[in-house]
Amino acid sequence: MDFRDPPKTAAWQHIKARTGFEVVYFQPSADGWRVNGCTTAVEDGRTWSVEYELELDAAWATRGAHLAGRSADGHRTASIVTDGAGHWQIDGRVSPELDGCRDIDLESSAMTNALPVRRLRLADGDRAAAPAAYVRAADLTVERADQSYALVRDTSGAQRYAYAAPGFGVECRLTYDGSGLLRDYPGLAIRVV
Repeated sequence: MDFRDPPKTAAWQHIKARTGFEVVYFQPSADGWRVNGCTTAVEDGRTWSVEYELELDAAWATRGAHLAGRSADGHRTASIVTDGAGHWQIDGRVSPELDGCRDIDLESSAMTNALPVRRLRLADGDRAAAPAAYVRAADLTVERADQSYALVRDTSGAQRYAYAAPGFGVECRLTYDGSGLLRDYPGLAIRVV
């Protein structure tokens, strides 16, 4: 599946599971994309904010992420880099538990669900594993998230993906636009711009 370039900016409203907002800006670079975003929310009575800068290659595979987060527990930063072959370092420390992950998935972000979809470019009916380096919103800790995506067209012609993250007990259908950005994540986020 081919995707058009993303818009210069996009925004999502967090719904149901948390209340908040995410704004993101896309900028092409010499050999990929730079994505800058900020997301804030209230979840289970706790507040947090996360600013991020992602470096992506031309296929939207993650190269690195620079994160700054704040919660009632204080301010934290994280620098996450990958070699493009599925090996990761967090703040300069090798993280073998993330071996094989190709994408970063920020708990705070609806945008990062675009990374595996754009990178995999699945055909109708195809399913693929997409393990990710999953970054928690409140404290920026990183863990492995095993997940999968399958392209499922419906009668309206919308791009829908059957998404599963068994470790989190999540199974749902995600809806995307023609640029591969998430439009609707049931119970979590909806695109507003």
